[in-house]
Amino acid sequence: MKSAVGERGAVIAGTGSNSTAEAIEATREAERIGVDACLLVVPYYNKPTQDGLYQHFKAIAQSTDLPCILYNVPSRTVTNLSAETVIKLSQIDNIIGVKEASGNLDQISQIISNTGEDFLVWSGNDGDTLPILALGGYGVISVASNLVGSQIREMIDSFISGKTDKAAEIHRHLLPLINALFIVSNPIPVKYAVNYVGFNVGKPRLPLTEPDEKTAAFI
Repeated sequence: MKSAVGERGAVIAGTGSNSTAEAIEATREAERIGVDACLLVVPYYNKPTQDGLYQHFKAIAQSTDLPCILYNVPSRTVTNLSAETVIKLSQIDNIIGVKEASGNLDQISQIISNTGEDFLVWSGNDGDTLPILALGGYGVISVASNLVGSQIREMIDSFISGKTDKAAEIHRHLLPLINALFIVSNPIPVKYAVNYVGFNVGKPRLPLTEPDEKTAAFI
């Protein structure tokens, strides 16, 4: 992947785990390969305390020179990474930001208000990208960009350049597609859609399955 992308973009490796030791091992291997950053999901299943989350991410960050991006997605991990914990983690030099998919704009606003300008907040939900930009967020780590990356880039660029009406127009235009891409568990819909437009990326691996006929027609 890194050799294919070259200097055209950053390669961020998902090296998170619900085992701190395994996450450290994966992160060190990603650093050896030469990726640009690592994405560290909140540990799933074992439901750590906020102090446990802090110690987990701190240990991973201290094991590498890579920039580390936190990933908060409580709909999948059950545990929410609180604003207070993110703010505390932002003080670690190589923890550079968070992919925020909680959908909680109050929490996201609190993070942005209480971290430095060099700590970046990405939307983790495509539908929240424009609202998070309006709060002072940086951008999006996106699902829909696999299909409409240029439009999402145009929306963000329009907002940054002060063309907020244009950004809002693009946001509204993209919402039906974004909603379709989450009608069932991601990445089932986006994989179907990418195949549909001509890129053979294969079927989902079990336990994920292809969308049924009704869902496929909606997508």
